[in-house]
Amino acid sequence: MWIPTEHEKYGVVIAGFRGTVPHGLSLEIGDTVQILEKCDGWYRGFALKNPNVKGIFPSNYIHLKNACVKNKGQFEMVIPTEDSVITEMTSTLRDWGTMWKQLYVRNEGDLFHRLWHIMNEILDLRRQVLVGHLTHDRMKDVKRHITARLDWGNEQLGLDLVPRKEYAMVDPEEISITELYRLMEHRHRKKDTPVPASSHHLFVQMKSLMCSNLGEELEVIFSLFDSKENRPISERFFLRLNRNGLPKCPEKPERHCSLFVDLGSSELRKDIYITVHIIRIGRMGAGEKKNACNVQYRRPFGCAVLSIADLLAGDSKDDLVLKVYMCNTESDWYQIHENIIKKLNARYNLTGSNAGLAVSLQLLHGDIEQIRREYTSRFTHGVSITRKLGFSNIIMPGEMRNDLYITVERGEFEKGGKSVARNVEVTMHVVDSSGQILKDFISFGSGEPPASEYHSFVLYHNNGPRWAELLKLPIPVDKFRGAHIRCEFRHCSTKEKGEKKLFGFSFVPLMQENGRTLPDGTHELIVHKCEENTNLQDSGRYLKLPFSKGISLGNNSQAVKTTKESFWITSFLCSTKLTQNGDMLDLLKWRTHPDKIAGCLSKLKEIDGSEIVKFLQDTLDTLFGILDENSQKYGSKVFDCLVHIINLLQDSKFHHFKPVMDTYIESHFAGALAYRDLIKVLKWHIDRVTEVELHEHIQEVLKAQEYIFKYIVQSRRLFSIATGGQNEEEFRCCIQELLMSVRFFLSQESKGASALSQLQAVFLSSFPSVYSELLKLFDVREVANLVHDALGSLPTVMHGDESLQAVKLQSIGKTVESHLYTNPDSRCILLPVVLHHLHMHLQEQKDLIMCARILSNIFCLIKKNSSEKSVLEEIDVIVNSLLDILLRTILEITSRPQPSGSALRLQFQDVTGEFVSCLLSLLRQMTDRHYQQLLDSFNTKEDLRDFLLQIFTVFRILIRPEMFPKDWTVMRLVANNVIITTVLYLSDALRKNFLNENFDYKIWDSYFFLAVIFINQLCLQLEMFTPSKKKKVLEKYGDMRVTMGCEIFSMWQNLGEHKLHFIPALIGPFLEVTLIPQPDLRNVMIPIFHDMMDWEQRRSGNFKQVEAKLIDKLDSLMSEGKGDETYRELFNSILLKKIERETWRESGVSLIATVTRLMERLLDYRDCMKMGEVDGKKIGCTVSLLNFYKTELNKEEMYIRYIHKLYDLHLKAQNFTEAAYTLLLYDELLEWSDRPLREFLNYPMQTEWQRKECLHLTIIQNFDRGKCWENGIILCRKIAEQYESYYDYRNLSKMRMMEASLYDKIMDQQRLEPEFFRVGFYGKKFPFFLRNKEFVCRGHDYERLEAFQQRMLNEFPHAIAMQHANQPDETIFQAEAQYLQIYAVTPIPENQEVLQRDGIPDNIKSFYKVNHIWRFRYDRPFHKGTKDKENEFKSLWVERTTLILVQSLPGISRWFEVEKREVVEMSPLENAIEVLENKNQQLRTLISQCQTRQMQNINPLTMCLNGVIDAAVNGGVARYQEAFFIKEYILNHPEDGEKITRLRELMLEQAQILEFGLAVHEKVVPQDMRPLHKKLVDQFFVMKSSLGIQEFSSCVQASPVHFPNGSPRVCRNSMPVSMSPDAARVIPRRSPLSYPAVNRYSSSSLSSQASAEVSNITGQSESSDEVFNMQPSPSTSSLSSTHSASPNVTSSAPSSARASPLLSDKHKHSRENSCLSPRERPCSAIYPTPSETSQRMLFNHTGDGALPRSDSNLPGPDKAVNTTPSSWSLDSGKEARNTSESGKLISPPVPPRPAQTASPARHIASVSPSPAGRSPMKGSVQSFTPSPVEYHSSGLISNSPALSGSYSSGISSLSRCSTSETSGFESQGSEPAVTVPSYSVSEEPVRKESKTPPPYSVYERTLKRPVPLPHSLSIPPATDPPALPPKPQLVRPNNLENSSRRTEQVPRPRPLPRKVSQL
Repeated sequence: MWIPTEHEKYGVVIAGFRGTVPHGLSLEIGDTVQILEKCDGWYRGFALKNPNVKGIFPSNYIHLKNACVKNKGQFEMVIPTEDSVITEMTSTLRDWGTMWKQLYVRNEGDLFHRLWHIMNEILDLRRQVLVGHLTHDRMKDVKRHITARLDWGNEQLGLDLVPRKEYAMVDPEEISITELYRLMEHRHRKKDTPVPASSHHLFVQMKSLMCSNLGEELEVIFSLFDSKENRPISERFFLRLNRNGLPKCPEKPERHCSLFVDLGSSELRKDIYITVHIIRIGRMGAGEKKNACNVQYRRPFGCAVLSIADLLAGDSKDDLVLKVYMCNTESDWYQIHENIIKKLNARYNLTGSNAGLAVSLQLLHGDIEQIRREYTSRFTHGVSITRKLGFSNIIMPGEMRNDLYITVERGEFEKGGKSVARNVEVTMHVVDSSGQILKDFISFGSGEPPASEYHSFVLYHNNGPRWAELLKLPIPVDKFRGAHIRCEFRHCSTKEKGEKKLFGFSFVPLMQENGRTLPDGTHELIVHKCEENTNLQDSGRYLKLPFSKGISLGNNSQAVKTTKESFWITSFLCSTKLTQNGDMLDLLKWRTHPDKIAGCLSKLKEIDGSEIVKFLQDTLDTLFGILDENSQKYGSKVFDCLVHIINLLQDSKFHHFKPVMDTYIESHFAGALAYRDLIKVLKWHIDRVTEVELHEHIQEVLKAQEYIFKYIVQSRRLFSIATGGQNEEEFRCCIQELLMSVRFFLSQESKGASALSQLQAVFLSSFPSVYSELLKLFDVREVANLVHDALGSLPTVMHGDESLQAVKLQSIGKTVESHLYTNPDSRCILLPVVLHHLHMHLQEQKDLIMCARILSNIFCLIKKNSSEKSVLEEIDVIVNSLLDILLRTILEITSRPQPSGSALRLQFQDVTGEFVSCLLSLLRQMTDRHYQQLLDSFNTKEDLRDFLLQIFTVFRILIRPEMFPKDWTVMRLVANNVIITTVLYLSDALRKNFLNENFDYKIWDSYFFLAVIFINQLCLQLEMFTPSKKKKVLEKYGDMRVTMGCEIFSMWQNLGEHKLHFIPALIGPFLEVTLIPQPDLRNVMIPIFHDMMDWEQRRSGNFKQVEAKLIDKLDSLMSEGKGDETYRELFNSILLKKIERETWRESGVSLIATVTRLMERLLDYRDCMKMGEVDGKKIGCTVSLLNFYKTELNKEEMYIRYIHKLYDLHLKAQNFTEAAYTLLLYDELLEWSDRPLREFLNYPMQTEWQRKECLHLTIIQNFDRGKCWENGIILCRKIAEQYESYYDYRNLSKMRMMEASLYDKIMDQQRLEPEFFRVGFYGKKFPFFLRNKEFVCRGHDYERLEAFQQRMLNEFPHAIAMQHANQPDETIFQAEAQYLQIYAVTPIPENQEVLQRDGIPDNIKSFYKVNHIWRFRYDRPFHKGTKDKENEFKSLWVERTTLILVQSLPGISRWFEVEKREVVEMSPLENAIEVLENKNQQLRTLISQCQTRQMQNINPLTMCLNGVIDAAVNGGVARYQEAFFIKEYILNHPEDGEKITRLRELMLEQAQILEFGLAVHEKVVPQDMRPLHKKLVDQFFVMKSSLGIQEFSSCVQASPVHFPNGSPRVCRNSMPVSMSPDAARVIPRRSPLSYPAVNRYSSSSLSSQASAEVSNITGQSESSDEVFNMQPSPSTSSLSSTHSASPNVTSSAPSSARASPLLSDKHKHSRENSCLSPRERPCSAIYPTPSETSQRMLFNHTGDGALPRSDSNLPGPDKAVNTTPSSWSLDSGKEARNTSESGKLISPPVPPRPAQTASPARHIASVSPSPAGRSPMKGSVQSFTPSPVEYHSSGLISNSPALSGSYSSGISSLSRCSTSETSGFESQGSEPAVTVPSYSVSEEPVRKESKTPPPYSVYERTLKRPVPLPHSLSIPPATDPPALPPKPQLVRPNNLENSSRRTEQVPRPRPLPRKVSQL
């Protein structure tokens, strides 16, 4: 049976449990569980990480922990009773664990590893805490380390700042908000602003002296030198080096490392230097022989200096090498460091050995204890401490020092009877009173133990040596009296004996008989003659002698002999026990000289402060002793001395001695009667504040009042103890009188900054420190009343002295912080006066920082939920006094601009934060009663309205994200809790006072605005929190968003008809609220939209405003990441349900459907945009949304915005063509007008014309980059028209040049033809815009099907690729998955006319093959009926699927949806026809390419020939015969008669092509492939025989072979056939390339005897230069026919023709004609010579039967039936007749242009980059200016204005041109031109001047421009070529002119409905 648990409430899982039993709860190790029930070894409960799932688990899997239970029962809450730091640590580590793994996933390796180490450290520390064996101090230390690491981790991971008190987390509900703010601020500041260190230390480590010739030991002395004051500021660091320049004692690191301590910040400046003096120990002269002298001397070696500023960068200088210098003369040694610093180069130079001193230096910052902790290794190994000279900046009490510093300065000595000066050495001893030398009291410096004697260095031959060596004598105080220093002077001989001969001595006693020590300063000592050491052994004898010039012993009357010899030393005493001051000694011994008391008291102020504090207790005893004995006489003076000493302790140097005085007062002070005199004198001074002459003295007294009161109080206590409390009333009266004087003094008003106001300020600054003293004697309420009266007496004027006002406020601040104020009894007395002063300052907006601090302190004392009566009364007082002014202050300071300086900004934020925390504290403390009283206190509704507007505005400010730092979530939640509580109170006031006739829009709007931004706060979005954080927030505050949402709904319902005021203004804000993913909130708020629709319907009969606002806001909000699929469904369902019974239901459903569809697209768009790289999904989604805005919503601005978003996506993906098409959408919304447009997106304010121009140029640039130059040309023309209309010729010129460059690129640059793929997206898991739709996609360059499939699968990684091309069924459509079906499709070009025209270069045709494509084809072969195993062609059907798109490709996307599918089935016979047609086309193309030498390698042709012939021989074509030519098939399929005939034609045509192809192949085949060629020829004859072909001409009148550049499928003598006007619309556009070494030919047809023809032509070509066959240009992209011409013709072209140079540039651009010489006239099959004519006519066969022609690539009208027989003749009878009849050149019609001189022929140079183009200018030629256009080899002549006359010459040049794919072109004759389906046109250069543009359009696929058709050209036969060609007659038929004119009038298409953009 399950029993509720009593004690087993909380535990941790210690073993994983899978929960496989019924009702089992799955648990992981480390989970915490709350236990509800137990039963037989099982528990029932839940894991705290997921409290909603309950289950059972084994009890032995759980480790129970102690916990306390709150709210026992169903909603009980369990709280562990462990240490709060442990609890926090555990929960934090759990949160970190998840985030830590994410760091690894995000590849943030550095933070990942650092966090790992920190987590391990925290776990180790946690273990130590849990063990519980730590001392109290150690526990504190461990907790400090834990919290520091927790804070670091939280900061790194962007988690919340945790407020702590003594390392434990604080509950925000348990402390006041002001205290919470301070804790947060303290932790924030601690994190942000490290406190600058006030003390600094220099670490020095000596490494070595690098020198080439040392050989002697050295002494190195470091010290710090102030070059500004020319004195050392530190003791010396002394160390010895061995002969190798290394430290002498390496095993003792303290000997070669030192720390120069206690450097102040003022000493870190560039004029403080580290000086290093080096002394060598050895012979007198560095170069003396070793045996010269055995005695060692100290001799100068060198000096180095370094500025301390070089170390301020913070880096340690580990390997610093200092240069060592030596003075030029030894006498300057004492000041060498100064000379180096001053750079007096003449006085020093580098040492001869070029020495360098290697040292390590580092500047350390902070307290010495902190340094010891941070650099433990250095202190562990040992380091010597080098002090500053004298006391440090701060003297600590208890510091014991007794150091005498002696500087051996200089001496003046006589020669002593010698011819040269002496080598003087000074030896110093410290001798006690008995004459014994004191051992080890002379210190050379830190790093070296003290010695008993000192030897100076020796200066060579110098009677006035200067040493300047500093020594420290640490002599104990007890040995100081009677001791003296003796200095002995010896001459050091350099002779062999090396003796040191004594010649004198000096001495100086350390203390005088009266107890004074040797005064600081320089002393000139007498040098007494002495040559025997024995004379010095008895000190009593010489101590009677005078020791200093000018100073003699008192009892010694011995005359001082005049002597020239002197010795100077400088002494400086640093002692805490000894004094050099006689006045101090006199004061301390006042009883011995009572007559000197007055003088001593007067002189006390002149004594140095350090002397006074050294003897502080003795001095104070002396003063109070004098006061007790003679208060009448000395009372005032003692008081003054006491004031002086008290104020001395205010100095920062002696500040630490205050505790010494406090201890004295508490423990040693014995003046029980002193209080009377002190009160009397103090009152006397306060009463005389108006006397100006006493002001300075009174000011000093008032500064000292704190300690004066301490003495008064302690004195009275001592008196009371001694007397049993006598004279109590008298004492109280005295104090009352004193404070009366104070009140009078404070109440005095002064104008401006007077002396009186200064005194008041001084008094107020120290007055609060008196409270605690008064409390020792008086009751709390008494003291409070005294203080209240004193502070209340202050003048209330605020325009007085500002410094006084500030001090007054500081005094109030200290009062609030004092112990007096913390007592509730005194607080109720003091609070009114405090609030009064605060109110005045806040009203004037003065001293806000201090006001904020005072207010914070006031609220810190008021705890939450404190229901004590006193607290409620205090809140009453504060609300009445400060609430209004507090709100105004917050509004004022938040509306100010923030200061620029960082320090000021921090201060500004602190002030704002403190005021806000005060307001929140006050509001949180207010109860129902307080709110009711507050609302009732307003006299009028206007006042209430102003208050509500004010508080709502302040709340909006508090909600701002910048109000608190981003990691202050705790503070934000507390603030929000207070705000929502207050709003709930105030909403009642709003309902009661501002509805119905009192309705106020402004206040209601402010309310709703506040509520909306409250709900939208980032810190309330619980979905973003971790589960543990979310749980804590919900437990403490609940979901405040839902509470506020319900309040909004309630208030909205109360509005009634006033709702109309807020429609549509509140639609956006409310929509934003509903997008928050909180189901309860959505359910509450969404119905408001129904209400809005209803009220809008009532008002205006529709809800267009609601719809417009909803749509506008949805886009911006969803793009910010708000909203989800659930919201879309909820929005739809709730509103549909709500409007079911409405009369306007239908329009409502429409609105909801529209909004829902928009949401679908916006959600898809947002999901796509989350991905990193630009892919098709993003672009497709944007296109879908863009079209929705345009077609369904008609939102122009949003439409334009998404145009630009799509444009940016295309640019990023380098889809330049699509980017250009996209920008065209915006361009088409604009007109060429001067209407001004506002600034929009990235466009500046400009006119519509300027923006359209800018767009045009950008689009042209993108078309250029996308190699879509044809579209760019159209735009160039459009903008050129505008420039021309404005006569802007400069820009017009640039645009024409740009247009020309695009033409060049078309002809010169290669373009890859993309492949197209059909993609089907099936399944419900695809985004809405793709779901169950099929698209055709334009592939990338070089992208084949496999690569495309892989790319799509990468974009949709969860998709399944379908392996078949069949249409999927309904189960696939409805599947909860993603299926991709991908296969390649073939584009069906719209513009067949361009592709079918001959002579158009492939560069041009390639554009039309893959651009403006709407239709695509896909063939699927299948067998219908029984499959014949012997011949599968009988049943091989083809299912042809045609896909029609919604838009042509390319367009604004790389893919478009399929709008329509057309499926047809092709019979086996139709399939066979198409296969043969395609193969024939391929053969023609390859043969043509081979002829024109376009193929570098003939392998493709060889392989193709081999494939076709081999297949035919082995049954390929024969299978068709078997299948379709048998009698059975013909009888069963009578309807296929024409098709069978067509198939037969194609088979015979293939044979013809193969025969011609083999002829061509024979001419070009290399030698090693001859056997293969022979095999092909043999197989071909086998193939012919299998087809039953003997002689083509006699067998069948076959359809002629059609070749690209003009060979027709009809004989030349056949009559022209009329065509429909559509078929006549052929728009040629050419500017082909010219290549060297390739002849260009033109022919009309291939002879049936092709091989013989080739042989004949070859023979003629070899014998005559006049024979040139016109050869077609090849095409790699079309299956076209190839002209008949022998390869030998190419190779036999004359060398002059092959090597003629290009024309000059100026000839290329000339508009004039040039003539052809007779040699250059075309003479070939198409231009026959007389000798050829008869022979040529023999090849013409005329027949009656016409075979049908079928070309799958042609549109319907072009598929005309040939009525003429096939002929392989390269001639045409009709053409021959025309030639013979007219005898003149017929030129094509030309549209009207300005009149120009015509010329018989055009001679134009190629603009190809090829290096060897041929010039036709040979022989005698009339001088004409060449034309800028090229010759073209095609018989078709273009009328394009941009390419007017763009033909390439085929005469005497071997050039390359492109082939054409189609067979339809124009015919010509003397009658009006009639278009014939297949007509050959001879090539002759003609002038072309048509202005008709090419037929492509970047706007519409349907645009086709009618173009006038040219006549064919013919040349009359001539026996002898004339010198000049006949003059052509220019024919311009009227109908063509009209046609041209009509063409120019075609209106410009605009695909979009005209809506001129306002943007």
